[in-house]
Amino acid sequence: MGHPRVVTALLLLLAWGGSASGQTLPPSPTPGADQGQTAPGDPSQAAPLGGPASVPSQIAEDAARRRITLGEFLQSRYGLSVGLDYNVLPQQLSRSPGETAAAGGVVRLYGSWKPFHRHADATGSVVFKVEHRHALGTGIPPQSLGPTAGLASITATAWSNAGALLTNLYWTQSFAGNRVALAAGVVDVTDYVDVFGLVNIWTDFSNLAFSTNPSMPAPDQGLGAAARWSITPNVYVLGGIADANGNPHRPGTIFSSFFGEAEYFSHAEVGWAGGWDQRFSDNVHVTIWHADPRVDAGVEAGWGTTFSLSRSLGSWMPFVRAGFSDGGGALVDRTVSAGLGRRLTHRTDDYAAIGFNWGRPPAGAEGTSPRDQYTIESYYRAQFMPELAIVPSVQFFIHPAWDPARDHLWLIGVKVRLAM
Repeated sequence: MGHPRVVTALLLLLAWGGSASGQTLPPSPTPGADQGQTAPGDPSQAAPLGGPASVPSQIAEDAARRRITLGEFLQSRYGLSVGLDYNVLPQQLSRSPGETAAAGGVVRLYGSWKPFHRHADATGSVVFKVEHRHALGTGIPPQSLGPTAGLASITATAWSNAGALLTNLYWTQSFAGNRVALAAGVVDVTDYVDVFGLVNIWTDFSNLAFSTNPSMPAPDQGLGAAARWSITPNVYVLGGIADANGNPHRPGTIFSSFFGEAEYFSHAEVGWAGGWDQRFSDNVHVTIWHADPRVDAGVEAGWGTTFSLSRSLGSWMPFVRAGFSDGGGALVDRTVSAGLGRRLTHRTDDYAAIGFNWGRPPAGAEGTSPRDQYTIESYYRAQFMPELAIVPSVQFFIHPAWDPARDHLWLIGVKVRLAM
């Protein structure tokens, strides 16, 4: 196949050319509208390029639940939208040759600032996010729990012990009634690549099998750029490039890493969405990615493709996702997931979902062959008040890939998100 970086370059050129077309999409998204949430009143809080877990979407979703806040005052007066939250997750495994318990916390300060044309729908803004990720009273954080138990699985992707991180600092700009959107700076590619309605790790699935695609070795946050062009109100293309060696713990090295090491993760995506308001819930897309060899990390080059289909059917949202990879250091090289989410009618911000995954890890060192692993996760998101969500979940693993002595494992966890 052709090199995906060439495809990415063509998509970026098309994005610039598409800004002259006359068709437009509605200028503002309504994050969470497919889950029964009310859209914020200010369309400037739209996420022109980003999924449900991106900073603009998170701010808009939180604002939709509140009345008058300091954040709304700052936004109207200074063009500054800010958010602060603390996320706690304890997890307990039924058994393991290593640790069976882990707990972690993540505090995040995030926001966006519109320095110019603050009352215009299509304008630019600076998006920023800093985090501190830490273990809480256990020997390991939740992100490390799965591998210690012989699982080809990350049971909680963000709850690590990485300390202070700069995970977003980029400029985003939209044009032509939001038909074209660009982003460049310190980006998180999982904010906009291969997303669907239930990828927000803070309030939805915890396991990597459902929160992203485990066959795609998405890099850590670092310097990158992406563009999205909505060819029609329903069809879009998206392409970009990012530093394959992103290191949010060392923001001072972003330029030397991107331009010096010159090892990149590139991606191209084409998809169909039911409309701007339903672009996450009613969505089908195919993504192609390529990863350069990472010499210092000892990771070979690779490429792969992913597929995602989700559909909003009243209060229900079924989904099917799959992935294939050849090299690149992905956790698995074949994966298929399917599941179902449902908005609870008695409380529109409450949500329940279940997902089923099959994954085949690549061969290990010296040709060792792991087993195919099956993963099930179910959760219930209870939004007790605008600032507090509690999300208990259960994960069940059949045939832990790297532990042939065990046939199954259970894991329980409870996420608590306090937004301020």
